[in-house]
Amino acid sequence: MSLTHTIDVDALHRAMHLLVRGFGSEEAEVQAVCDNLIEANLTGHDSHGIGMLPRYTDAYLEGGLKPNTHVRSVLDAGAMLRLDGQAGFGQVVGREAMAMGIERAHQHGCCVMALGNAHHLGRIGAWAEQAAAAGLVSLHFVNVISRGIVAPYGGSDARFGTNPFTAAIPLRGREPMILDFATSVIAQGKTRVAHNKGEQVPPDHLIDHEGKPTQDPRYSVIEPFGAILTFGAHKGYGMAVLCELLGGALAAGMAQYTSDTSKKRVLNGMLTVLIDPAKIADMAAYEREALTFVDWVTASPPRAGFDRVRIAGEPERESRARRIKSGVPVDATTWQEILNAAGKLGVDVQRINDAAGVKP
Repeated sequence: MSLTHTIDVDALHRAMHLLVRGFGSEEAEVQAVCDNLIEANLTGHDSHGIGMLPRYTDAYLEGGLKPNTHVRSVLDAGAMLRLDGQAGFGQVVGREAMAMGIERAHQHGCCVMALGNAHHLGRIGAWAEQAAAAGLVSLHFVNVISRGIVAPYGGSDARFGTNPFTAAIPLRGREPMILDFATSVIAQGKTRVAHNKGEQVPPDHLIDHEGKPTQDPRYSVIEPFGAILTFGAHKGYGMAVLCELLGGALAAGMAQYTSDTSKKRVLNGMLTVLIDPAKIADMAAYEREALTFVDWVTASPPRAGFDRVRIAGEPERESRARRIKSGVPVDATTWQEILNAAGKLGVDVQRINDAAGVKP
């Protein structure tokens, strides 16, 4: 088991700001990247948090990530937008794209927004939350252009990415429902975290390089590579293909079909559908029925091993409250990888440790 550092949230922000400045990013970009990554850690999704910075560093050094780059409009047809992320930080171009889509949905009642060529968009739930905060329903279909890490149902090697699906439903007077999941049974970043901690993953999550079942996360992290399985067998596989066709082929004009493992950049395509419920529904009836249903479902008596019934989004909000109070846990291996990335960017490693309050 790896040693774990527990870092105060404000201290973590100070440390990560120092690192991200090493990309040559303007201050607004530094803020956006750090806010997004640390928010992922706060919500309990360490797979999409600051542990991504070493990968971003390698992508930047090889030319696959372009700092200080903004989203570009390719097609503007009112309620339909096609946008190019130009390999910019996903934390920046994702927010810009969503802001454009949200404005059009408010204007027209709905918007279909296609975003391609964005560097890693991070936790897609962040973009669903942005839509929900604006009072909109949203659906997001996302593909991943990188080395394949997920096997098709019945297949023995990796052919595509974790291809997440996300949805947001605002609920009057309450926090929204945010459904955000990879179509793989486990996110690739979670296998990286498990590998760094020296932990195994549960059974029926991975296969090794020979297509045999394994619980060793190394087969998703270092060569020889195996593959992650899809959730729910053929059901997750079907969702993964759907996300590839919609987020990749349709939205980005770029689908995943290569076995090349040499590039560190991670590009995402995302097809987003935004709906203003006030423009399509009887709002009084919609809000009444939505809240009544949620209350009905969550009133189910919990079975053994559960304290209560939750809806999607609640576990993340509970994790956020805990970690804001007690700090963000970062395993020592991941922290060392972050320090190594800082060194590659020419950032003083001691300053990173000092800012975070970590003793070498």
